[in-house]
Amino acid sequence: MKALSTALAAGLMLALSAGGATAKTAAELNDLEIAHVAYTADNIDIRYAHLALAISNDPAVRNFARTMIRDHTAVNKQALALLKKLNANAQDNFLSQSLTDGSHKLIDEMSKLRGKAFDRRYAQNELAYHKAVNELVENAFIPNIENAEVKDLFKAGLKIFKVHEGHAEMMVKKLK
Repeated sequence: MKALSTALAAGLMLALSAGGATAKTAAELNDLEIAHVAYTADNIDIRYAHLALAISNDPAVRNFARTMIRDHTAVNKQALALLKKLNANAQDNFLSQSLTDGSHKLIDEMSKLRGKAFDRRYAQNELAYHKAVNELVENAFIPNIENAEVKDLFKAGLKIFKVHEGHAEMMVKKLK
C-alpha cells in the first residue's frame, strides 16, 4: 500500500526531471501549463478527501478531509478567477496527465480499504502527496512562473499546503 503512494510521489519526481521527444520537464512548463498542473493536483486531493469522508469514521481523518476540500476548492476558485481576469485558459500537459493517471490507481486501491487500514493509508498518501507537490511548486514552478499575479497565487497556496503537509505528518504519527 505504502508503495503506491511512494510510487506516485516517485513518478511525480521523475516527471520533474523527465525529458523526451514531446515531453518537457516541469521546469520548462509555461504559466498556463503550470496552472493546469496545480488545478489538477488540487482536484485530485479533493477527490481523495471525498473518499475519506465516504469511508472513514475517524474524527481527525474526517476533519482533515474537510479541510482539504475547503482549502483546495478555495485555491482553485482563486486560480480560475485569475485565469478569467487574464483572459487565459490553463493548458493540459504531460504532468497533469501523469498525476491524473496515478490518482485513479490510488483511489481504486484505497476504496477497497476500511477502518484503520484506510485511515493509515489515506494519511500516508496525504503526507507523500503534499511533500511531492510542495517540492514541485517550490522548486520547479515558482522560480519559473513569469506572471507576477500567478506567482503570488502560487506562493500563497504553498504556505497553505505546507501547513497541510505538517497536519498530514501529525496524522500519520497518530495513526501508527
